[in-house]
Amino acid sequence: MSAQCEVTAKLANSAPMSVFERFLTVWVFLCIVTGIAAGQLAPGVFQAIGRFEVAQVNLPVGLLIWVMIIPMLVKVDFGALAEMKQHVRGIGVTLFVNWLVKPFSMAFLGWLFIRNLFAPMLPAEQLDSYIAGLILLAAAPCTAMVFVWSRLTNGHPLFTLSQVAINDTIMVFAFAPLVAFLLGISSITVPWDTLLTSVVLYIVIPVALAQAWRKALLAKGQAAFDAAMARIGPWSISALLATLVLLFAFQGEAILRQPLVIALLAVPILIQVFFNSALAYWLNKVVGEKHNVACPSALIGASNFFELAVAAAISLFGFESGASLATVVGVLIEVPVMLLVVKVVNASKGWYETA
Repeated sequence: MSAQCEVTAKLANSAPMSVFERFLTVWVFLCIVTGIAAGQLAPGVFQAIGRFEVAQVNLPVGLLIWVMIIPMLVKVDFGALAEMKQHVRGIGVTLFVNWLVKPFSMAFLGWLFIRNLFAPMLPAEQLDSYIAGLILLAAAPCTAMVFVWSRLTNGHPLFTLSQVAINDTIMVFAFAPLVAFLLGISSITVPWDTLLTSVVLYIVIPVALAQAWRKALLAKGQAAFDAAMARIGPWSISALLATLVLLFAFQGEAILRQPLVIALLAVPILIQVFFNSALAYWLNKVVGEKHNVACPSALIGASNFFELAVAAAISLFGFESGASLATVVGVLIEVPVMLLVVKVVNASKGWYETA
């Protein structure tokens, strides 16, 4: 076992949930109100921000997204990949649910609810875009927040770290092909060059920069690394909230016309969370993994790397798209829903450990 991996895992799992994280739903709601109000009061300002692009990349948003993602990726220790052999069955369940069930089940739920059941209540020109946003959300497994959820269930710290590391490694290579495939079978066309540019900008480059930064910090000692993490921790949430204000400034008119849209988009996301977490939890019991492995395995399958999903949606479809709005609905419900899943897996420990 790598001593560095063990230290990293313990620190990640012992980090308390910050005020920002604990009340994320409240902050997102305030961003909705602030963004809509600002967009109505000063539409010209936000239109100017929207035009500030180079090669179809909005520079203010690109900067915010890097500030959002990189601090989270600094926490990821890819050396934990060597620890996967300790819990092969749990890792297998995680990979099966995250990459073979979750994205495909969301594509099906998007088709069922958005294109069929809810279609009469949604703007027809945005149906494809809503489905695209749901797919982007499901194709990006959780990274940083899973450490918080794992800690709340007394999850195995090394298992949590190793499943995050393997998921992020797979995401570098699989995110673009998987998204392109699922959008294709949903009859939604996205240019490959745009998709690959998004992957390079918002996955490959941030991972490389974050790991170089991590290495430089650790070279100064664990204390220097911990101090830096405490310092940059609020950056991610602050950048996310600023991005949401911008997004809702553009989305405000559509939301004011049809406020029911957010509630309708939440339905397939909620079903997907409960289905995938229950499936992963049950499969870990079937294969004989311990409860402290089943919990983080279930939780990573239920939550999303919503920062990446928001970034990709804005890059691919724009601020005013239904795709961007759909990914933000995922942010809005993330914390309360995941805390409910945490409560369920903790309360069912007795059932889980019975033969």
